[in-house]
Amino acid sequence: MTSPEHPLLTAVRNGDTKAVAALIQEAYGTTHARGPHVAAALRLAADALDHRVLDALLMRADLDALDLDGIDADGRTPLLRAVDRGAHDIATALLFAGADPRVTDREGRDALALARHWHITGTGAGVQLRTVRDGDSEICRELVIGGQTVRDGHTAILTRLERCCGIVTPFAELLDRVMAEPEVDHPVWGAAVVEAAGRKGPALQPVWDAAAALRHHPDPLARYFGADVLRCIDLFDESGEDEEPPFDTLLVDLFLPWMEQEEDPRVMRPLTGGLAGAMDPRAEKPLLALTRHPDAQVRSWAVGGLQWQVQQANVDALAAVLACTRDPDAQVREVACRTLLPAQADDPAPCDALAACLSDSEEAVRVTAAVQLALRDDHRGDALLEALDDTVDETSPYYWPLYDVWRHRRDW
Repeated sequence: MTSPEHPLLTAVRNGDTKAVAALIQEAYGTTHARGPHVAAALRLAADALDHRVLDALLMRADLDALDLDGIDADGRTPLLRAVDRGAHDIATALLFAGADPRVTDREGRDALALARHWHITGTGAGVQLRTVRDGDSEICRELVIGGQTVRDGHTAILTRLERCCGIVTPFAELLDRVMAEPEVDHPVWGAAVVEAAGRKGPALQPVWDAAAALRHHPDPLARYFGADVLRCIDLFDESGEDEEPPFDTLLVDLFLPWMEQEEDPRVMRPLTGGLAGAMDPRAEKPLLALTRHPDAQVRSWAVGGLQWQVQQANVDALAAVLACTRDPDAQVREVACRTLLPAQADDPAPCDALAACLSDSEEAVRVTAAVQLALRDDHRGDALLEALDDTVDETSPYYWPLYDVWRHRRDW
């Protein structure tokens, strides 16, 4: 007679993150939390490409019990299996949790060698590659694995592993990698931008110069990459609070004239993000105008960049943010709600606008509005937060905002 499957494996197989979290929490510190089924659960979640369940396991289970570097029947660790399949999100989560990229498979290849192999030769074993097109234009490439569609992430994984292993990938190579993927939210874009913008010391100036030179490139994808690298160089700057950020002035000097001639809305996104993050008063007026830009992501960056002006009781900035709480795009409305948090306490308009958002059609906007109201000591969103309280665990996007509310009220 076959033994029944362990409840944890059943929960993982069903993609039930709440049950996974509850079972781990209930058994933590016992033999159940450290038994072989915990490691089996990790492999099952990784093979199913279930990022939420994998995160629940990595956050709650004992890392030794998970056996991150355990070898399975085919001679590979969970990380090597994720690399082989081009599953960037899964590979990144395992690396962040401490999986060792130096462990080798039966052919002597570690994670970097395996990623480099598939970057050069194509997709992994048993994986179909499908090109998505719009007419004659390639939109992106997707992998079909066991009936599931995921992004082809081998190049993104390679780029991340090179950084982990201390390999400095030439800027021109990073540019080539992103230019081969026409959709800018493909994971290789983020990996390449972080690799380029994360250089330290004397190695950073040549990256700045190369990225700045791309503003004249005829291909908007190259201009997007250059702008995003420059934005992130400024973002990653580690100057102290009492020091003047070394890149702010240079960034604004470069981005203001660039924006005046830029016609591609995609490129306007990192340009706007750069101005939003720069502590330079020259960025204030352009950001106000950009809250009315046709592209929703541009508007989202712009309204988020007005937080300092809202805190300083800038009338025009506050009016622009209040207007954005009624924007057609849900993401813009959500960012506008967050931007109202530091508004003057004696002005009723911000809280009234947030209260109006409690009936928004999108849950994320409603929850964000309720959280900001609570942090401003306005109780009009309490019923919504109380209804959420029993349904939110650590894998929920609302977990930390609700924690902020709890901590705020604890410190009253």
